[in-house]
Amino acid sequence: MQATKIGKTSTPSSRKRAFSPPLPPPPRRRAARRRRGLRLHNRGGRHSGVPPGGHSLSKLQRAVARERRGPLRQPERVPLEQLPHLSGGHVAGLGLTDLHIHGWGVQFQGQGVGWRYVRKAGWDAKLVNESYPWIEKQIVHQPNLGPWQTAVRDSLLDVGVSPFNGFTYDHIYGTKVGGTIFDRFGRRHTAAELLAFANPEMLSVLIHATVQKIIFDTKGKKPKAVGVIFEDEQGNQHRAFLSKRRGSQIILSSGAIGSPQLLLLSGIGPKADLTKMNISVVLDNKFVGKGMSDNPLNTVFIPTNKPIEQSLIQIVGITKRGVYIEASSGFGQSPDSIHCNHGILSAEIGQLSTIPPKQRTQEAISAYRKSKKDLPHEAFMGGFILEKIASPVSTGELSLINTNAGDNPSVTFNYFSHPYDLQRCVDGIRMVEKLVTSKHFSNFTKFDDMSREKLLNMSVKANVNLIPKHTNDTKSLEQFCKDTVITIWHYHGGCHVGKVVGPDYRVRGVHRLRVIDGSTFTESPGTNPQATVMMMGRYMGVKILRERLRRSAGV
Repeated sequence: MQATKIGKTSTPSSRKRAFSPPLPPPPRRRAARRRRGLRLHNRGGRHSGVPPGGHSLSKLQRAVARERRGPLRQPERVPLEQLPHLSGGHVAGLGLTDLHIHGWGVQFQGQGVGWRYVRKAGWDAKLVNESYPWIEKQIVHQPNLGPWQTAVRDSLLDVGVSPFNGFTYDHIYGTKVGGTIFDRFGRRHTAAELLAFANPEMLSVLIHATVQKIIFDTKGKKPKAVGVIFEDEQGNQHRAFLSKRRGSQIILSSGAIGSPQLLLLSGIGPKADLTKMNISVVLDNKFVGKGMSDNPLNTVFIPTNKPIEQSLIQIVGITKRGVYIEASSGFGQSPDSIHCNHGILSAEIGQLSTIPPKQRTQEAISAYRKSKKDLPHEAFMGGFILEKIASPVSTGELSLINTNAGDNPSVTFNYFSHPYDLQRCVDGIRMVEKLVTSKHFSNFTKFDDMSREKLLNMSVKANVNLIPKHTNDTKSLEQFCKDTVITIWHYHGGCHVGKVVGPDYRVRGVHRLRVIDGSTFTESPGTNPQATVMMMGRYMGVKILRERLRRSAGV
C-alpha cells in the first residue's frame, strides 16, 4: 500500500478509533518479501503510558482513560468499551488465556469441548494445533496461585466441578489453572509483542491512524476494495491504496464493534439503513451488524475479614451447565494504586458507561472515583466470584448513530432475553452460593454469620451498572441476574461466516477484502477468546501465504 495525504478535516485529534486485538503477523517466508504490507494501528502510540505490570491497576486505568474514545452507546445500560487496536484488550484485559484446544504441540485428537468449536468453524485441526503453541511461546505464562485463588480451586472441586485438570490450556470440563499474559514479575505481555517476529523490511505500522472508510471500485461485476481513507492524530486525512499485484487485499480486524461499523460506513450493509444515513450503497447485505452477542457476567461480592492479595482470573471452573466460574480479588496496596478498587468492576475501566449517553463523560468517571476514595478500605476488602454464561442464545444488533468513524455505534445485546440464558445464570449463582460456604473460605470470610440475602444485597450494592434495581433483587435470582449483569468484554458477531464472510473470511459479494477477528464468531471460544483470536491471525496468515505459494508454483 502507498499512503497519500488528501487534506485536513475538522475532526479533533482526540477522537481516535479503538479496535480489538490485532492479528499476529504471518511467519517469515521468502515469498513474502515480494510484497510490503501496511498496518494501520489505531490509537495508542507505543502504549502511551500503559504500565508493563498488572499489579498496579490505577496506572493502567488512567492510561486507558486517556486513550479511550468513550463508552459505547448501549441502551441496556450495561458497560461496553473499545480499546486500542495494536495493544487491544491485552493491555487492559484480565490476563487469562484459554487456548481452547490441546496446546503445546500435543496432537489434536478431535475430542472435548474444543473439538466442537474447531469442527464448527471448519478449521484445519493440524494448523490450529501448530498456531496455538506459537502464541503460547511468545506471551503466555503459568500463574502463581495465591491463597484466594487456591481457595477458589479447592472449593470448585468440593462442589463437583471436577476433575482437577491442573495447569492446562485445554478447554475441558472441570477445574483448571489457565495461562496468563502476566509473567512471574507481574509484567503484562500483549499482542503487540508479536510484531517482533515479523519481517520489519516488509511491514509498515502507522500509529494514531484512524480508518474512516474503505474505498471501492464499483465498475466491475463485483465491487473491489482498492484502498482506505484514514486520519492521523492531527486530523489530516490520507488515502492508502492497494498495489495492483494479484493477491493484494485489505484485511479488516477491528473487532466485533469496529468491523461491522466500518463495513457499514463503507457502504456494505442493509440498504435501508445505509440509505437512511445517506451512505452510498456498495453492497446490500442485511446481515452486517446482526447477530451481535455478549456473554453475560454476574458477580457475587465476598467480603473478607482481612486484606487479601490482588489477583485477576487464574482459576477457571468449566461446568457442564453452560456456565464458567472464575474469581478476582483484592485491591492495590502500592502508592500508585487507587484507594478502593472493585477490580474488574471498577468505573475506571469502563463499567460506569451504563449511564445514559449524555452523562458518559470523564467527569462522571472522576466523580465516581472520588466518591470511592471517601469510603473505608474495609468496604472493599474481599473478592468477587464471577459466573459467565457460555454461548448465550440471546442476540442483538449494531447500528450507526452517524457517519463519523470516531463516534461509537449503538449496540444492543438483549441480555437474558432467551429463558435458557437466564436459567443458566440462576444455576451459576446457586453454584457460587455453595462455593463460598465451602470450608476453604473459612480463613477469609465469616459466611455463616451472613444470610444468603445479605450476601446478594452486598453484591447488588457493589455492582456499578446503572440498571434500575428492584426490591426483590435478593429474593429472586432471576431478577438478580437481570439487574446485576455486566460485560467481560467478550462480545462477538456482526460479520458471521456464511452471512457476511465466506469460510475463507473473504467478504461475500466483493473482491480483495477479508474480515478476520471476533466479529466472525457465532460464539466466544473458550473461557477467554483472546488466545483464539491471536491463533486465528497466525492461522490465516499461514493460510494466505500458502495460497500465494501455490499460485506462484502454478498449483
